Order: sequence, then C-alpha cells, then structure tokens
Amino acid sequence: MNFVGSALPLSDGDVRTIAGYLGCEVAAVRAVLQIEAAGKGFDRKGRPKMLFEPHVFYRELGPGAKRDMAVKEGLAYAKWKAGAYPADSYPRLEKAMAIDPAAALRSASWNLGQVMGFNHKAAGFDDVFSFVEAMKYSEGAGLYAMARFIVSNGLQRHLRAKDWASFAKGYNGSGYAKHGYHTKLAAAYGKRPASEKFIPPPATTAEIAELIGQANPATAPIPTPKPAPVPESRPVPKQSGWAALIEAILKIFRRKA
Repeated sequence: MNFVGSALPLSDGDVRTIAGYLGCEVAAVRAVLQIEAAGKGFDRKGRPKMLFEPHVFYRELGPGAKRDMAVKEGLAYAKWKAGAYPADSYPRLEKAMAIDPAAALRSASWNLGQVMGFNHKAAGFDDVFSFVEAMKYSEGAGLYAMARFIVSNGLQRHLRAKDWASFAKGYNGSGYAKHGYHTKLAAAYGKRPASEKFIPPPATTAEIAELIGQANPATAPIPTPKPAPVPESRPVPKQSGWAALIEAILKIFRRKA
C-alpha cells in the first residue's frame, strides 16, 4: 500500500468548517488542536503521521495462526511496553499488513489527532481502508476524524460551553486532571485572538466531502448547535374586578361619544 497521498496542509477554512460542524467557536477548535493534536499531520516523506501499536495488533488478530505468526515476528504482544517504538513505524506496519491488512491498519493511530484505526466508524468512515485513504489526503481530514470522534462521544456540547474539565475527561479519560489537560486547554483558548471567538455557519456535507477528499463520506446528521432557550414571556397581570368594571363603563361612554 502506498502511504503517500496529497498530504494537504491544514487551512483556516478547514478549521472554520470543523468549528461549524461542531457548533463551537473557531478559538475552541484551535485550542484543542494546540493541546491534543500531534503538531503536523504528515512526516517528511509526505506520509500521515502514524504509530503502530503491537499490543493492539495482538488484540485485533485474536487467537489463531495469524496471531502466533505476529508474535513470533515481534509484531504483536499481549501488553503495552514502554520504549518499544521505533522512530519510523511504517516498516513494522507493512510487515503486519502482510499478515492481516485490515487488522494492521486498525492497530495504528493516524494524522493530526492520532485517531486509532479501530475507531474508523466513530471517526466517520465505513471501513479502515477509506479512513486511511482520507488520512493520506489532508490534515483537514485528520481534524475531521478528531471532530467526528468528539461527536460520537457526545463531547461537542462541552466545547460549545467551553467546559474544559468535562471535555478533557471525555477525551483523555479520568486521568485528565493529573496531567492538567483542562487547564492547558483553558489557557490555550484564553490566548486565542478575539477574531476567532465566533461560531461559523453549520458545515455542509459538500464541505466535509471536500475536506476529506471523498465524494460520498459516511456522514451522520450534521450536529448543529441547539438554539439558546427563549426566555418565557411574563403573563400580563389580570385586572382586578373593580378595574375591569370601570374599564367597561368607560368603553360604553366612548362609544356614545
């Protein structure tokens, strides 16, 4: 499989499209990118940034001859190991694909948000192959995968409210406070310019398709922001009995006049 694609860089328009998709401020998306994304989405060879996880490959393969072969070749093991990652994961990924292509691609994280391949449906793609093709296309596609993952887990409401603790807990897990993700997000948002603190119009399916380089993306209904609640109108106080009687008499006199 050729992993060099269009490798389009992220644009301001891409960020606005995703902010419109999430129904949140552009500044909120930029803050998430600053703290949660992997810097650039592509390496120097034009391939999407990718990290192959042997312990995930072990799980994805399941018991059988394929797993046994992967374990023998050092491509799979039961538990995560610290410091067991080469500078370039692609040679190891290609060896894993010789055993099982889909399982290998599902066992790697991709592009800006480092979304795992096994999360391809949560990221908006029917299968892992179309997911990887999009990850090869653009950093905007990587941002879209992050956004769809956020929507799939119901976290966009926290971005809209700028509830950084709730967002960080949902995105990073219960250890978010230990690593200060919520305070980092809040600080990153606070440093964004006022010109970014607006919500763009809702994204269209066509805009999303252009972002990921596909004519027919597997899109769910666009999660547009809920309108702000309309304050209840106060009821007009009823007139007292005497006031109503006087008003009725006055109406009679007005008609006679």
